[in-house]
Amino acid sequence: MSISSSATFLSPFFFYFFFFSLCPLVFSQQSSNQTSTMITLSQLLNNTASPWDITRQRDPCSWKGVQCTGSSVITNLSLSGFGLVTSDFLPVVCKIGSLQALDVSNNQLSSIPNEFITSCGGIHGLKLLNFSKNRLVGSLPTFHGFVGLEILDLSYNSLSGKIGLELDQLDSLKSLHLSRNHFDGSIPTNLGKAKALEQLDLSVNNFQGSIPEQLADYGNLTHIDLSFNNLSGFIPGRIGELSKLEVLILSSNNLNGGIPANFSKLATLSRFAANQNHFSGSIPGELTRYLKILDLSYNKLTGSIPPDLLSQPNLQMVDMSFNLLNGTIPKDISSNLVRLRLGSNSLSGEIPSLTCATLGNLTYLELENNSFTGMIPQQLSSCQNLTLLNLAQNYLTGSVPEQLGNLSRLQVLKLQLNKLSGEIPSQFAQLQVLSTLNMSRNSLAGSIPSSISNLQKLTNLNLEGNTLSGTIPNSISNMSSLIELQLGENRLRGTIPMMPINLQISLNLSSNLFEGFIPNSLRRLTVLEVLDLSNNKFSGEIPDFLAEMKTLTQLILFNNQLSGDVPKFGSYVSVNFSGNPNLRNVTTPNISAGSTNRKKSVAVPIFIALGAALLTLGVVTVVTLAISRRFYRVNDEQLQLGGDLPSPQVIHGNLLTANAIHRSNICFTKAMEAVADPLNITLKTRFSTYYKAIMPSGVSYFIKKLNWSDKIFQLGSHDKFEQELEVLGKLNNSNVMTPLAYVLTTDSAYLFYEYASKGTLFDVLHGSLENALDWPSRYSIAVGVAQGLAFLHGCTSSPILLLDLSSKNIMLKSMKEPQVGDIELCKVIDPSKSTGSLSTVAGSVGYIPPEYAYTMMVTMAGNVYSFGVVLLELLTGKPAVSEGMELAKRVLRYSAQQDKWDHILDFNVSRTSITVRSQMLAVLKVAIACVNVSPEPRPKMKSVLRLLLNAR
Repeated sequence: MSISSSATFLSPFFFYFFFFSLCPLVFSQQSSNQTSTMITLSQLLNNTASPWDITRQRDPCSWKGVQCTGSSVITNLSLSGFGLVTSDFLPVVCKIGSLQALDVSNNQLSSIPNEFITSCGGIHGLKLLNFSKNRLVGSLPTFHGFVGLEILDLSYNSLSGKIGLELDQLDSLKSLHLSRNHFDGSIPTNLGKAKALEQLDLSVNNFQGSIPEQLADYGNLTHIDLSFNNLSGFIPGRIGELSKLEVLILSSNNLNGGIPANFSKLATLSRFAANQNHFSGSIPGELTRYLKILDLSYNKLTGSIPPDLLSQPNLQMVDMSFNLLNGTIPKDISSNLVRLRLGSNSLSGEIPSLTCATLGNLTYLELENNSFTGMIPQQLSSCQNLTLLNLAQNYLTGSVPEQLGNLSRLQVLKLQLNKLSGEIPSQFAQLQVLSTLNMSRNSLAGSIPSSISNLQKLTNLNLEGNTLSGTIPNSISNMSSLIELQLGENRLRGTIPMMPINLQISLNLSSNLFEGFIPNSLRRLTVLEVLDLSNNKFSGEIPDFLAEMKTLTQLILFNNQLSGDVPKFGSYVSVNFSGNPNLRNVTTPNISAGSTNRKKSVAVPIFIALGAALLTLGVVTVVTLAISRRFYRVNDEQLQLGGDLPSPQVIHGNLLTANAIHRSNICFTKAMEAVADPLNITLKTRFSTYYKAIMPSGVSYFIKKLNWSDKIFQLGSHDKFEQELEVLGKLNNSNVMTPLAYVLTTDSAYLFYEYASKGTLFDVLHGSLENALDWPSRYSIAVGVAQGLAFLHGCTSSPILLLDLSSKNIMLKSMKEPQVGDIELCKVIDPSKSTGSLSTVAGSVGYIPPEYAYTMMVTMAGNVYSFGVVLLELLTGKPAVSEGMELAKRVLRYSAQQDKWDHILDFNVSRTSITVRSQMLAVLKVAIACVNVSPEPRPKMKSVLRLLLNAR
């Protein structure tokens, strides 16, 4: 908030009169200089969002952010989050000669005045300066004086340029935080002549060149973070001389060479992360002698795992995935190990018979995509803390140990793409918190046990590509959390039972032995996106209800025995019905037709049915409009309720926007008429339905209907819902869909938004407008979405998180103007009360961050992951999930091999010019950082935005 924008409740004359009348009492024990300074400072800050109010708090030492000694001498001043825009007040602060700490973080300051540097540099007792999370631009100031300064934090800004001698005079400097800026050039080495530095964080910048050996001259260093830069060359061996070093993070650079062997001698080093680089060679012996956390994933390390690497007693987490390691897993493993990730290597041999009597802390075991053979060790069943077990894509044989059913805390079990045989253990019904079970592409036989319906937390079940036989258990309909069911390529037969009503991602029954009519019970799957019934013996007509399923995007019916006319599907639905010779294609081009042999016409009964339907619709519409005109009479501020309004009844409606144009255009009556007509539906998602409403002025708006009948929307009262909407309505960002008005009924909420004429980003990228976006448009969309997310994450009151970020809820006002939608969902949905699927929190498949399987929490880092997937869609032109594989996982396979990055890009776009290709590769690096499998290394959205702007 700007200093000039806030209103005061007292006239300036009365305010200053009252203030000065109190001054003798307030500052009786303070020096005259501090008295004058605090008077001036309070006058400046009380024109902002400052909580200071001297009419109620006479003593400045009791003001928020002010700390004093017992004798009322001011020592610490924190103005964090005060909405400060201009820096005029900073030189005034320097008149407080007793100041020891100044925190102005989380504001909107764009500069540090030279007068501040000159004045505050003379305060010898000043130990801390925090300017983080502002909008500082330009080069780093030269800090003259500041002889006592120990902590300097300028992180999360937009400072740029090279760093030379600007910090050389800070002899007492112990902690320097410059992360998430735009600095370039080489890593600075002049960081105080006394070399007292202990913590150095230069992450997420554009530093280049090698890591300087001179860092080893700062013998007190305990923490070094140089991640997410463009550093190259080797790790200097002298870094191993830092005898106090505790944390060394070098992730996401272009470093190469080997891992220094002398790191094993650093007795204080507890965390070493150098993932996403180009390190090669073997892993040094005894590297983990003192470590707790080791992350060397996404490199080119070769050779075998040293016998002692996993056995050190302090070791808690090891990630060596996505390397070129071979050989076997050492049998000696630390009893304190919590997470072991060795996936995507060339490891072989049998998986050690891990006995969790000694490995009681093991929680995550990930050994996928290797060449392990033999059977799954039964001893794993003793690992009672095991939450994730991933043994997929190996050469494991034998049956699946029934003892795994004893893992009571197991949430994710992945055994796909092995050579497992036997039946699905009925003991798996004991895995009461299991959310993901993937046993696809094996040789499992027998029937699907009916007890599998006991897994009430299961969201994803994949058993495709086996030799399962028999029928699908009728009890499967009780699995209320299931959002994905993959049973294709088996030998299943019989009647298709009632399916779980919350299936959303996919229902795949392809390549089985099903026959008869397509069951009418499928119409209850109102949120389903993909339905695959191909390669069966289904007969009869394609049911009309399939064309009425608003969320369906893909319908696969090829190679059956279907007949009759193909119903008319929406343009957003991809339909494949080839290999059905008796089907007649009289519909739209989005349908992949097979033979169109025509038999006896059924036109007459169709026309009769259509006429009856239209007559019924007409009567219903007339009645509905009559009711709407009677009961939805409103003025510009709120709805006037009818005297005999039937249930459900309108509770309240209000305008949220201060924009005079919108206030004059929006007509609640017209809006309610629009939502009464299903022909006005333009988009339907899991949470809401979008209607197009044309106002009397001719201007169109989106009216979004939320279903109040689901418990997840009930936050205690409608009042709380309205309060949340009032807050969201005050947001102002061109890249965010901000609610303009709302109408509440007993069972629904209707939100009003500006109309986005180009539809969703998904439609433009993957629908009928495919290939319509050139690179400038894609880049503009990427930057716009990043600006919107950075704005939402940076809201001063509290960050606004997105429950479900995907290309389907990014609206386009033009081909270069995106708007992030569904911002209200995280405010109005209570997942703990959901009667539906767990995807309520998880979001859309392909965009869900990996950690969600363990945390079940929506976070800023999770939003960054989802945005990274959107970036990959823009770069590749491919959807988030295709051919059964997530786009992010597909891209990460190539991320360690930059020479293959060209193959990732959409060739139709990247080939247009060398400049375009260069920019796309720069954006790809940002996207890969965003979809990091671990949440901690992902950059914040503010940094992502800066990185994108630098890519141009």
